[in-house]
Amino acid sequence: MYIIAAIIAFGLLIIVHEFGHFIMAKLNGVKVEEFSVGMGPKLFGIKGGETEYLIKLLPIGGYVRMLGDEGKSEDPRAFNNKSPGRKLSVVIAGPIMNFILGIILFSIIASARGYVSPVVKSTISNEPAAVAGIKAGDRIVRVNNSKISTWQDFVTEVYTAEGNPINITYERQGTLSRARLTPIKDKKENRYMVGIEGTMVTSPNIGQSISYGFIETKSLIKQTFTFFKILFRGKASMNDVGGPVTIIKISGAAAKAGIMSLLAFSAYISIQLAIFNVIPFPALDGGYIILFLFEIITGRRVDDNKVGMINYVGFAILMALMVVVTIKDILYPVQF
Repeated sequence: MYIIAAIIAFGLLIIVHEFGHFIMAKLNGVKVEEFSVGMGPKLFGIKGGETEYLIKLLPIGGYVRMLGDEGKSEDPRAFNNKSPGRKLSVVIAGPIMNFILGIILFSIIASARGYVSPVVKSTISNEPAAVAGIKAGDRIVRVNNSKISTWQDFVTEVYTAEGNPINITYERQGTLSRARLTPIKDKKENRYMVGIEGTMVTSPNIGQSISYGFIETKSLIKQTFTFFKILFRGKASMNDVGGPVTIIKISGAAAKAGIMSLLAFSAYISIQLAIFNVIPFPALDGGYIILFLFEIITGRRVDDNKVGMINYVGFAILMALMVVVTIKDILYPVQF
């Protein structure tokens, strides 16, 4: 039951993304031939006007197929006959919808159950923060050179320091001060800590909730790129990387924990989908974004056949990567 709820939630994220492409294509006068949720063999389809709406077997993505997006067409409503600016607006709409959904979900969660702010509620005696002079009521504003907007920002910076000394800038009664301390590893929690508890904002108003939605989304984007740095440095473990199987398993666990946990994980995945799709790689939205920006800036049109060939190669690489990650999920499942 919980796995079904997780699959439905993931499917809704795909629908939101593809709806962004769909609605912007319609607004730009592009003929949309197919709107698909899922990949692979067709399970169900219904024709609505000029568009066929499909549900396919594999819940690993989706697509909007437009006339002229794969090859040339003489039809004035074909995607290939639109200006680079119009094509760019269609492509970028998908990731933007995922960012917007993430903001909305984080705002709903904040309104319903509150959030932890980077204001010190208490410190633990003889732990690094207390020894360095940090007290209850201090607002953490920076760790080393990184701005702290959310409690998770602070936790991430402490974690990525890996036990090395850090400089914490905090605000106390309008005055900024700095403390230098070294995080210690909690063997029970298996993570680095400094002995600080954040303050829970239990009943935020609408403005605070919406503001938190934007701040948390920005924070998550920052954390994602921090993880990419760790990954490219070879410091990430196999347990830090998962694919479709992991997403469904964690989504199921989140659904079992309650609707708010499922919404929180859905917001997280929505932001990740947006970030993944804007990576400038062939067959992804990011690849098209770079292409259309190039055409806008130079006024030169790239040959459609060359673009098609590059995208086919890119798609093949992505599918191969998906297979590898899925096999990893099965043989070496993420522990959580």
